[in-house]
Amino acid sequence: MLKYLPFFLLYAVALSAVLASRGFRGTAAPLAAPGDPAGKRRTRLLIVGATGATGRQLVAQALERGYEVTALVRETSRLPVYHPKLRVVEVDVLDYAAVEEVVRGQEAVVSALGHKRFLGPTRILSEGTRNLLRAMKAHGVGRFVCVTTLGIGDSAGRMGIYYTFFVIPLIVPFYFWDKTRQERLIAASDAEWVIVRPGRLTNGTKRGACRHGPGVGSFLATVRVSRADVADFMLDQVESDAYLRQAPGVARG
Repeated sequence: MLKYLPFFLLYAVALSAVLASRGFRGTAAPLAAPGDPAGKRRTRLLIVGATGATGRQLVAQALERGYEVTALVRETSRLPVYHPKLRVVEVDVLDYAAVEEVVRGQEAVVSALGHKRFLGPTRILSEGTRNLLRAMKAHGVGRFVCVTTLGIGDSAGRMGIYYTFFVIPLIVPFYFWDKTRQERLIAASDAEWVIVRPGRLTNGTKRGACRHGPGVGSFLATVRVSRADVADFMLDQVESDAYLRQAPGVARG
């Protein structure tokens, strides 16, 4: 087995280089909000991927902040949450007509879209995001906040050695490849977008403080952050322009 190690290391390095080149790189110039008057707070959010661990945090925290939340899910039974300001809709994100209908009337879209089909080529993330962006443009919805991951674009390698040389090349290469397509679609859109790149996700409690910005992550150790803190940071971006049309990394403080 050791004789194959140099070839595997070469593959891992090459994959990291490709993920670096294909994901979003650099800082885009901010755009003015197309449909939100200055100073007006957004009140209606569509949360995509609401049954995932991060999505559930987004729903709970958005309701705590007073938003009117529409949760887009694959199966309504997987989100047994009841609240007067919550509407749960069962929609296939790959069905554009259904996506367009649920985007109508929203003021921002927050996406924690994900899946567990790691073992083969997939376009669920990119095609689902394409449908969301297209529907947002059709209905004048400006703000789009989307979670991807450290390890792609100009954060390539910043998930640490373990992920760069084991987890990404062996377990999730197709998943990460689709995330690069997803990022490029977002960056090419005329939406008011923010891409959020967390480190390794944990189920820890919300600390209310985390490191964020373009230099977050490590080429050696794996940085971590709780899903609760990621959700908190993502919801901050619904109103903040601090990272408008940028892709900050997020890690535990």
